[in-house]
Formats: sequence, structure tokens, C-alpha cells
Amino acid sequence: MKAALRGRVVFGTSAVLFGVIALKWHDADTWQNLQHIWNLPFGTIIGECLMAAQIAGGIGMLYPRTARLASAVLCVVYLCFSLACVPDIVAAANIYDKYGGSFFLFFSLFCGAVALYAATEADAARALVVGRVARVGLGISAISFTLGQALLLRETAHLVPKWIPPSQMFWAMLTTIAFALAAVAILINRQARLAMRLMALMLAMFGVLVWVPHLRAHPEAHFDWSECVLTFLVTGAAWMAADLRSF
Repeated sequence: MKAALRGRVVFGTSAVLFGVIALKWHDADTWQNLQHIWNLPFGTIIGECLMAAQIAGGIGMLYPRTARLASAVLCVVYLCFSLACVPDIVAAANIYDKYGGSFFLFFSLFCGAVALYAATEADAARALVVGRVARVGLGISAISFTLGQALLLRETAHLVPKWIPPSQMFWAMLTTIAFALAAVAILINRQARLAMRLMALMLAMFGVLVWVPHLRAHPEAHFDWSECVLTFLVTGAAWMAADLRSF
């Protein structure tokens, strides 16, 4: 498999899985902030259509002939998901959402879809502009990831497996600094490709070392399934942005 396709596989399969579990488990632990969609007129139908579109987009992006259309579909889906998190920012429901944590989580997925669109754009000049949008958006999202961990440092440390030396707090602080450095590198476009690849690697390790063990220990926990899949979705988004030829 070509290296440039691996990020698409991670993103696409994660998109399909997130859509599947959301349609299977129609609860707040799975949907998280997206539950606000249910409060809209015909909200349940809208939410289910968006999840179905996400599944279709995740499958479509794996095939060259449908990748461009899939990228457009996923851009719409993840933009809607991002906007669904705005009420929690306005209400300042918790310290994480007060600074746009959930919004930028889904916005980073939107940036991944934009990166896919740029990769399928035939016009080089247009691809460059769209690629820059994906890069800058991902850099801003990385700032939010930094704030999210810094504001909830103890909670972040608690997620780190105890068997990893030297300590849980050490890794919580180190990964927070890593997110901050990645954000700076991406936004100023200095070693941005390397920064996005390292951020994707770090996120993948979060998924493998943190959330997969949680799932094995508590397969009935819908929140853990959601967090695991979302982690790999952001991994795929950063990976695809890093694989762009120019930005």
C-alpha cells in the first residue's frame, strides 16, 4: 500500500466505524456533543442521515473514482458536527468546551476532509490554497488540543497507563508540550509536515495505549468506543494533511 493511502485508510475506516456505532447506540455517551442535533426539528432523522453520509463518505474515500465526492460529503458532515458543538461553547458547559474543545475536535476532522479534497484537486494552484486551509485549520485545532490537556492535566494523566515509566504526569505534560510545539510548527509552516506526522503518531499511540486497553477492559462502555474511534479519526486527519504535496 502506498504511504499516501494509509492515512486515508485510517480516516476512512474510522469514519465508517464512528457512523456505525452512532447508529447502533443512539445515546449521549456515543454521540457526545452531537446529541444537540437531536434537539433540532426532525433532529433524529438529520443526525441519522449525517451518520449514514459519514459511512458512505468513509467508504467512498478509499476508492480513487469516488474520493473527491466523498471528500465533499465528509466536509459537509464534519462542518455540521462542528457547528453542533457551538451551544456548549456558548453555555460554557465545562472548562473543556468553554475553550472550544469539542468544536475543534470535529473541526480537525473537517480539515482532514479538506486535505482529501486538496489531494484530489487537479488544478495545482487551487490545491495549494485548499491545502493551506487544511494545514492552518489543523494547526488551530492543535492549539485547542494543547489547551484541553493543559486545563485538564490531572484527568489527562489519569488516562496514561501506570506501567509506562517514569510517571503518568510526566507523559501528560510531555504530550501537552508536544501538541503546543506541533501547533506552532504547523501554523508558521516550519517543518509543518514533520509536525503533523509526529502528531499523527502521538495520537495513534493514544489510541493503542490508552483507548484500546479501555475497550478490552470495558467493552460495554460506549463512551470509550466513541473516544477511541474519534482519536483514530483525528490521527487520519493529521496523516492526510501531512501527505499533501504542498501547502
